[in-house]
This record gives sequence, C-alpha cells and structure tokens, in this order.
Amino acid sequence: MLDWPRSPFLNVLKDRINLEQIPFSDRSSRLLVFKRGSEIYIRLSERWFKQEQKVGHYRRRAPLISEWRFTDGVGNPLEFKLTSYPHQLCFDTERGPFEMAFLDAEALYLSLPPTEVGFSFKVYAERGWADRRGGVFKGPRNIAYSTNARIISNEVIDLGDGYFRVKLVVRGRPEVGLVLNITPRLGFNRALPAPEEVFAAAARRWHEWFELAPPVKECYRPQYYYAWWIMRSGLISTRFYTTREAMTPSKIHYVGVWQWDAYFHALAYRHIDPKLAKDQLRIVLDHQREDGMIPDAVHDEGIVTHLITPVDADVTKPPLLGWTALKLYQISPDLDFLNEIYEPLVRWNRWWFENNDDDGDGIVQYNHPFSSGLDDSPLWDEGMPVESPDLNTYLCVQMDSLSEIARLIGEEDEAVMWRKQADELSRKIVAHFYDPRAGLFWAMKDHQPVKVLTPFNLYPLWTGRLKPEITERLIAHLMNPAEFWTPYPIPTVARNDSKYDPNQMWRGPIWANINYIFIEALLRNGHPELARKLRDRTLKLIMGQNDIYEYYNPETGEPPLKAASIFGWSSAVFIDLAIQASRD
Repeated sequence: MLDWPRSPFLNVLKDRINLEQIPFSDRSSRLLVFKRGSEIYIRLSERWFKQEQKVGHYRRRAPLISEWRFTDGVGNPLEFKLTSYPHQLCFDTERGPFEMAFLDAEALYLSLPPTEVGFSFKVYAERGWADRRGGVFKGPRNIAYSTNARIISNEVIDLGDGYFRVKLVVRGRPEVGLVLNITPRLGFNRALPAPEEVFAAAARRWHEWFELAPPVKECYRPQYYYAWWIMRSGLISTRFYTTREAMTPSKIHYVGVWQWDAYFHALAYRHIDPKLAKDQLRIVLDHQREDGMIPDAVHDEGIVTHLITPVDADVTKPPLLGWTALKLYQISPDLDFLNEIYEPLVRWNRWWFENNDDDGDGIVQYNHPFSSGLDDSPLWDEGMPVESPDLNTYLCVQMDSLSEIARLIGEEDEAVMWRKQADELSRKIVAHFYDPRAGLFWAMKDHQPVKVLTPFNLYPLWTGRLKPEITERLIAHLMNPAEFWTPYPIPTVARNDSKYDPNQMWRGPIWANINYIFIEALLRNGHPELARKLRDRTLKLIMGQNDIYEYYNPETGEPPLKAASIFGWSSAVFIDLAIQASRD
C-alpha cells in the first residue's frame, strides 16, 4: 500500500490547490470545489446550452452547491484551516478534521471527526427530500448526500427560489463518512466504503500518474508536477459529442475540446500515455465533416463549425494534426495509428485548398478570424478574408508531415508528391508575402499588405526552406528588443507597433504554444543557442507564477486580468520544454 505522506509528488504540491483561483477536481470529473472564507461551493464544468437562458453562461452561473459550512453538534458554523494535496483536502476545525477526496468522478467523500458535527448547505434543484441515509434532489442535475454515521437531525427545507437548504447533524466515528454524488444519471452512488480505502485509492491514483512522468531537473519540479496536475485534473469524461476522454483548455474558463489546444495537449500526454495522446487527435477526427473540415471545437451537446460573428463563415483551427501525429510517433512508434489518420488528414488538407482560395492563386486564406486561433489579432482589423503567412506555413508543415507519414506507411509515391507540394507552396509563400525592403512576410487583404508587425510575419522561418539571407532578416527581427525580444519574448504584436497592447489577448501577450513553434523553427534553421535562450525564457516565465495561465505580459511576466487560469496548452508546453531542458 502506498504510504502517501512519503510520496514526493503529492508533497511537492502541498497547498498549491487553494480553492480560490485553483479548484479541487479530478480526472474525468465535472466537479469543481471552491471556497470563499470558511464556506465551500461546487460548480460544474458543463455548458448546458439548452438551459443557458434559465441558469446563465457557465462561467458566470451560480454554483450548484453553495454556502456549505461545517457545523458543530447544534448547527453552529465552524471556521476551518485548509491543507490541500492533489488527492485530498483537509479542513481542520475546532471539532476535528473533515477530510475530502474523490470517491469517483461524480462523487466526493468526506470523513468526519469522532464527535457530533454537521453540515449546512444550499442545493440548486427542482425538488428534493430527506431520507434515512441523507437526502435526494432532482434536476437539472441529480444530487444525493448519504452517510453511514448516526443521524441526529436531517432537514431539507424548500427555500422557494429554486434552492433547498440542508441541515444535517450526525455523530461521527473513525469508520464512517459522507458521500455527495452529483450526476446527470438516474442512478446514484450512495455506497460508503471505509475512509482509509477511499483516501488510499485517491493517493494511489495521483501518485501513479506523477510517477509515469519523465524526471526533470530539480529547478523545474514544483511547476512541472503542477503542470501534470492540470493535465490530469483538466480531463473530462466522455458524454454525447465528447466521444473520448479529453482535455479542456481550462476546466473553469473553456469547457469543451478545442482543436488547436488538443494538439498541444497531446504533446504532453505522449510522454506518459500514448493512447490518451492519440485520443486528443481522434476526438476531433470523430467529428470531421464529409467535405474534410474539422470542427473548431467539440462540446458535450454539439460541435462548432460555423459562427456568424464577427463574420458569417465556417470556423476551424490551424492544420497541425499531422505535425502532432509525428511528434507522438517519435516517442511511441505506431504505424497503425498513422494508417488510421492518413486518409482523414488528406481530406483535411484538401479542404483548405478547395474551400479557402477565392482567387485561385494557390495561397490559402482565413475566412473567419477565429480559424486562425488568433481571435482578436490586429491582423484581422481590416476585415476578412485575409491571406496570411502563418496559415500557409502551417499547410507547408502539414504537407511535409503528410510526406513523412506516407513514407512510413509505405506510400512512397505519395510521399514524393507531398514533398513536391510543400516545396511549391514554400516558393509561393516567398513570392506572395515577402517584402525584401522590410525583411518580413506581410499578411494580405485584397492583395494589399496588412501593415501590422506580429511574429506571424516571421512564421515561414518554420518551413526550413528559406534562403539564408531571408532567414537572417527574420531572426534579426525576432532578436530585436524594440520588436520581439522583450524581457519575456515573444509578444504577439511587436513592441514598437502602434497596436501593441501587452495585456490584450493576441495583441501583445506571450502565448507558450507560439514560443514552442519558434523554438522548433530556430532549431530547424541551425540556431540551437537561440532556441535554447527562447526555451529557457519560456520556462522561466511559466515558473514565475503559482498558477499556469493562458497568456502573459511580455514586459512583466504577469498574467493579464482576463488570462484564463489552470491552462492546458501552457502546461503541456512547459512539460515538454522542461523534459527537453533536462536532457541537455
């Protein structure tokens, strides 16, 4: 049996989960446990499209369970001191400790002090009642609380506003507890195993997850294992359109599976669980349209393939699936998986060229700004469509990936064909976008340059096919402190551009996935020292905060106010770069 207090992984994350910005959650669970003072509340990581008009948007929706207080034997609230670990929470009160762990993805288990104690909390429900083991509530999610402690009093009070108040007092003993089950199902889990079994199993699950991770240098360990905590706790269960267990960008801020994020999430999972890594790709391919397009996002209740704002157009994400598949293959060679995805990947590539080239010049355009992943970039301020060097670079890299996949699965003629198409597109990128006077690749709107300086004007560096003089011009821009070599590079708009805003999403802040691509581009072009500098600054940036965020200010390294927390692809990039840095 695991002696969890000796686990280096669980102890390195002691008190990282503060229940304020960082909730307690678990693999595949939709339950998020927060606290406010000495009250606990529980939110669900679910969207509920059909109920949004009634209950509000999931980011602003009232908690399902709120005002949860631990009480003494006569119902007086108890203050608590929180101690947290990945696998359990300890609420220390004057009556003794209450400890919490996940019994399963839909049930929380609480151990009780060996005295008379209680609970008071509100439940959002359509109807509810007390019974001999606790109580039951129905709709919009089904909830039951159950205890094998001796019940002294148990009230369920209808507050008349869609909420019920529970007041429960029990006589605790070391071998008893309470289970809170929150589920969309009709059946409840009301079983009450012994507390030591529950907490040992929870500790074992987390310890085994961390133990799979490749070792890294001591300086990276605290944030490295926190990143792995995000990558496990951010997984959501299969349900309806969510056909595979998959990682959310952030269980608080972005509930669902976004195509672009899924590719970067897979980069981390490939180090510990090849199937989980592959399933991040499979889930978006499960919903590929007949014409080859892959959805922008997948949610429990549907997929996103078309939006009417800010323009009316199909919406997807940059084509990185083949590149990601080869990254997985490097660590876990699986020709069957490459055979599985090859034909869908060919159709995906064809869709871009057949549906996104209005003038037929072989240069592909974005029709919707969100398809770029760079939602509010000033590149789109003049309207859509925009022919952009980043998109065509992605397609060049994708066709290189198709060539390598074709070679590996024995399609030699197609491998040659894809390589030729990548070569041809790379020549078109230079002819169409490159401005020799500026030493940049400008995005084009109506065949006129969009004069906004972003790192995406340097993206063709990633193809590895540019002439040395063009490569050096691009690297000079990248290393210029007035443009991109900020205290924390790389800003998503150049520092000296009039549209630079270090706190506004894609108009200045750093995104870890963009840095990751440039690290690879520098290595591909024979600049390992520059790649190492960018990698080390990226690692330093992400280690600078207690949490891991969606994006960062390039001047201070702080997360801007609107940057999402417990963020997936920043965690995945940190994991992959920390492993690389530890093997130097």
